[in-house]
Formats: sequence, C-alpha cells, structure tokens
Amino acid sequence: MYMKRTFFIASLVVITLASCRSATDRIKSSDDVASGTEAMMDELPAISFVEEFHDFGEVQEGQVVEHTFTFTNNGQGPLIISNAQGSCGCTVPDWPRQPIAPGQKGQIKVSFNSKGRAGRQDKRVTLTTNAVPQSKVLNITSTVISKEQ
Repeated sequence: MYMKRTFFIASLVVITLASCRSATDRIKSSDDVASGTEAMMDELPAISFVEEFHDFGEVQEGQVVEHTFTFTNNGQGPLIISNAQGSCGCTVPDWPRQPIAPGQKGQIKVSFNSKGRAGRQDKRVTLTTNAVPQSKVLNITSTVISKEQ
C-alpha cells in the first residue's frame, strides 16, 4: 500500500512539472508581443488635416455655406473613412468613400444650412476611420444674423 501511494504521488509530481514546462513554452514573451504590435502600428494609416477648425464668420439666416477640409494619409496603409456624421441635420459632410493611399490627399466638404438658426453656431463633424485613433472631429462655427434684424 505504501509503495502504491509513493508511486502515485511521484507520478503526479512528474505530470505536474511536465505540464508546467509545456505551458511556458506556449507563452510568448512580452518582447515578441510588443514587436508584433509595433509592426502592426507601422502598417496603419494616419490622417492629418491642414486645419481642423473653420469660422464662417457672419452669415445671413437661410444661407448655406460650405468649407472643404483637406487631409493627407501620412501612414503606411490605405486610409478608409467609414463614416462622417454631422452634429445636427444642418451640418452635412461629403467625404471620399474610396481608400486613400499612403501619401495621398483627400477632401471633406462640410455644408452648413443656417435656415431657422440665429446667433452663434458651433457644429462638428465626427469622422470614423481605420487610423489610430479611429475618431477625428472637425469643427465649424458661425454667427447667424436673423432676417428680422
């Protein structure tokens, strides 16, 4: 009985040590993971704008004004703008739907409709891209002069 128990305990110890060894072989070092992440980051697109803010100044109520924001893909991969959303229905963006190659430029046209508005207006367009960070915000402002004035 004593011999069987000793053999059983010794077998458990050997199995436990063997399984620990194989588990550590499967774990990647943090250096391997970091270098893989850096390699992926090097291949991503990067969006940079000439300007991220535009002031239309004073506009008459009912007037529709437009501004074009120019950007460059400064990254290593194709830039995709999957969505551009105005902060309200009066702010409408028009953006390129096709991928922008590294080093290439693109434009986003933003229209602001001042109908039914008065006073200072601060609006934004939020872009969703495949760059890091994924979100980019463009801002426009104006002062709408009411027709009654």
